[in-house]
Amino acid sequence: MTAARESRSAVARPSFPVLGAAALAGAATVFAFAPFEVALLPIASLATLFASWRVMPGARPAAWIGFAFGVGLFGVGVSWVFIALSTFGGMPWWLGAIATAGFVAYLALWPALAGAVVARFASPNRLAFVLLAAATWTACEWLRGYVLTGFPWLAVGYASLPGSTLAGYAPIGGVFLVSLATAACAALVAVLVEALAGSARGPALVSVATVVALFVAGSLLRPIAWTAPQRDPLAVSLVQGDVAQAQKFDETFRERTFALYAELVERSKGRLVVLPESAFPMFADEIPEDVLQNLAAAVRSRDGDVLIGMFTAEPPLPGSRDPRYYNTVVALGTDAIQLYRKHHLVPFGETIPLKAVVGWFIHNVLAIPLADQTPGAANQPQLHVAGHRVAMNICYEDVFGAELIDAARGADILINVTNDAWYGHSVAAWQHNQIAAMRALELGRPLLRATNTGITSAIDTDGAVLAQLPWYTRGVLEVEVRGRTGFTPYLRFGDLPVLVLIATMLGAALLVRWRAIRGPSAGRESAGPR
Repeated sequence: MTAARESRSAVARPSFPVLGAAALAGAATVFAFAPFEVALLPIASLATLFASWRVMPGARPAAWIGFAFGVGLFGVGVSWVFIALSTFGGMPWWLGAIATAGFVAYLALWPALAGAVVARFASPNRLAFVLLAAATWTACEWLRGYVLTGFPWLAVGYASLPGSTLAGYAPIGGVFLVSLATAACAALVAVLVEALAGSARGPALVSVATVVALFVAGSLLRPIAWTAPQRDPLAVSLVQGDVAQAQKFDETFRERTFALYAELVERSKGRLVVLPESAFPMFADEIPEDVLQNLAAAVRSRDGDVLIGMFTAEPPLPGSRDPRYYNTVVALGTDAIQLYRKHHLVPFGETIPLKAVVGWFIHNVLAIPLADQTPGAANQPQLHVAGHRVAMNICYEDVFGAELIDAARGADILINVTNDAWYGHSVAAWQHNQIAAMRALELGRPLLRATNTGITSAIDTDGAVLAQLPWYTRGVLEVEVRGRTGFTPYLRFGDLPVLVLIATMLGAALLVRWRAIRGPSAGRESAGPR
């Protein structure tokens, strides 16, 4: 190998200490999210990552560093996937470990992509670097939420709840605008350290001033009430059945399931009673009629309704032999019977991508019940229950804020039912509750969560948890909420504002780079943190 080839090879592979430090920074970022909630931690960890990209001599080593950061972040932050696959999904532990590692590796490709882009298109101009790094990181987070049905879990914007003033940006542009503000602060910190090391006082002061301005703007936005409360509160009972995942789909436990939910509904006080996702883990026609009638009668006595998680089925479509079955919430009580069917299904857990290729594996290796469901319609009407219009979503659907907008516009309350028992005593349930809190803040509607084993909670429009039940405890959370009217900017425009801002920042950064390469001003830097 020639000296030149050896040099290129060394550059292409950062040293193990460098990659290890990036992985540790990624792993540390997990402590920014629930239940740890060190809200400002992503600014420090991303600043470390961006600083390494700043000095990388090429796209490939920057991509390796981004990949290592992603392995740390997702390897620690979503390791609970292994529990669902192996402990409750029936997959052999070694195969579950391989599948989890593959999933983590896929997610780590997004920070790797961000690193490659930043290193490839960065210029010496510090302002251009800040724009490029922040916009590219956020763009990759946004894309991660859409590609292959999407998995936007652990977007750094979620870490702003409950305590950071940067959460004030959420009603404007959603969680990704908060991510953009966080990434911009991190990039500014990275160039601040660089400026201080080079005794460049002016650029250092501009960097500090810009970070302060971002936080001040967030603090001014935070107390704004974008929506208005309705006059009369609604009494709601959120039921947490605490049925062990190992028993939930056991047919011998069905009678016990009917009895425990009948007892919980009977002693509930709310005009609206909400049971968890698949509270009755069977098809509607398998549930004894008297069970449903008794639940409906209990809430009719208080002029109310009950929402029950179950499965519903329909005959095959013409030309198909497979029946269609849906993850469903059924509303019973004073109002007419209504259905909501889950639209955004979990890949490999509720739907089988590339079914002709991998369907045999799902059916024969995994023990996940009803793993080949049919999605409900994309636009379903709100449920009219207990005198309110409710935007319903099931489990994983509340991870996708933009997909909740249409239903939320015509509703005054958001309700999520879920079953995070699949992930055992991991951080998944805490992370999920934090994600739900972001939806309430973005959309300006209170969000109520009824879960099987926790976290059952009531979340206000500022993203604060009003009340919650202890984890892995059977009980009923009694709350009063007021529906909200009016629109946040995010409810009006969705992700469009942040996407326009990202495109503008990328365009400005590339323009500065192009001018530095082609124009007579090469070598000079424009105004901003230099």
